[in-house]
Amino acid sequence: MNPFFEHRAGLTRRHFFRRSALGIGSFALGSLLNPSLFARNGMVDPELPHFAPRAKRVIYLFQNGAPSHVDLFDYKPKLRAWHGRQIPDELINGKRFSTMTGKQVNRPVLSEITQFAQHGQSGAWVSDFLPHIASISDELCFVKSMYTEQVNHAPAITYFLTGSEMPGRPSMGAWLTYGLGSSSDNLPAFVVMTSRDKERSCGQIFYDYYWGSGFLPTKFQGVKFRGGGDPILYLSNPPGMSRKMRRDLLDGLEQMNEINLQEYGDPEINTRIAQYEMAYKMQMSVPELTDFSGEPQYILDMYGPDVLKKGSYAYNCLMARRLVERGVRFVQCMHAGWDQHKNLNHQLKIQCQDTDAPTAALIKDLKQRGLLEDTLVIWGGEFGRTPFLQGRIEEFDVWGRDHHPYVFTIFMAGAGVKPGMSYGSSDEFGFNPAENKVHVHDFQATVMHLLGIDHERFTFKHQGRHYRLTDVHGHLVKGILA
Repeated sequence: MNPFFEHRAGLTRRHFFRRSALGIGSFALGSLLNPSLFARNGMVDPELPHFAPRAKRVIYLFQNGAPSHVDLFDYKPKLRAWHGRQIPDELINGKRFSTMTGKQVNRPVLSEITQFAQHGQSGAWVSDFLPHIASISDELCFVKSMYTEQVNHAPAITYFLTGSEMPGRPSMGAWLTYGLGSSSDNLPAFVVMTSRDKERSCGQIFYDYYWGSGFLPTKFQGVKFRGGGDPILYLSNPPGMSRKMRRDLLDGLEQMNEINLQEYGDPEINTRIAQYEMAYKMQMSVPELTDFSGEPQYILDMYGPDVLKKGSYAYNCLMARRLVERGVRFVQCMHAGWDQHKNLNHQLKIQCQDTDAPTAALIKDLKQRGLLEDTLVIWGGEFGRTPFLQGRIEEFDVWGRDHHPYVFTIFMAGAGVKPGMSYGSSDEFGFNPAENKVHVHDFQATVMHLLGIDHERFTFKHQGRHYRLTDVHGHLVKGILA
């Protein structure tokens, strides 16, 4: 006999009724203690969305390590005029930096190492290291007055992705899939992919809590696709197991888990059931998803020469487009390599070559398929880089910049944001915001607004407190809304 059914047969009639009674009571109690337990599609608020959304899905192109805003998007002629001179002390006064320049006595201004030009009808300033992004500048909304409060990578990334500097809170993708549910039957609602620079010069670590569910049910955490082999571990059946055998196995597991669910009312058992079922469905959907043979050659060429290399940024960008057109709600592509402390004059160009064409291709690809109008694309890192040099101005071969949280640039495109504009600005050194400051929580509130969510109303009660992505902060950035 099938061992799963042997387990069920071992229940006596009296045992069955006793457990059933307890199970019903536990089930009812669980629904009282956690009303969202049985909400439709796992949604915490049946009123979501709170208002008509402009975006249905998000692709977040997170650039780990922090791209240098003053070399790529924030043109500051003052830096060239002051190159090699000590940056004004009043800018430095009271500011925190990483341990690499925190005790540095001299902080000489470092001019941009690229050439800037204005592009498109919007006249956006973009570095010559990013010609493809420059070519679509009229599609982009640059936010040049972003700021944060963290000077180190992991806390700053965690802040952007979870609303808290400390690990343990739900990530943005988890919040959104929890609130809005899934529009795909055979793929996860939240998918994560990671990549690194070709030279692997950056030691950045991709922590699982960057896409974790925190205190939300684990069903809503991001599913990470691997860069080699099967995208998901154990996607293929082991030798000797047919698809029917796997189906029978899952059916048996589901029945055992249902018994446990009725007995204990633990929502994590529901998660386990859902994950097993999704894994089975992905056996059919993922091979088709990752098969690029049907893509026209001009599309592959647009994404660049690395597009067929699994685990590359170009490959992940094309995968992001294929995922959202199949109903995935939130795609998080994380690319490490921008942490250029002492190799800016060498590594920045390489990093731009890796990411420039695929980023522009993704936005153009979405637009030509009619997907950009309800897909929000976000590009940016956890902070910027200092307008002054890390090290000595005489060391021409090892120029670099330290972490700079006080002002930096990100850009967005697509659903609900104004194209062809720059919002906010920094001072003449690119050191502090000059107008229209945008905090991390303001950014998060605006992303949620575009998805039809009022960030102040969308909460989850945990340990006696109502939590939200924006904590107790955040204001809508109305100036970028179309």
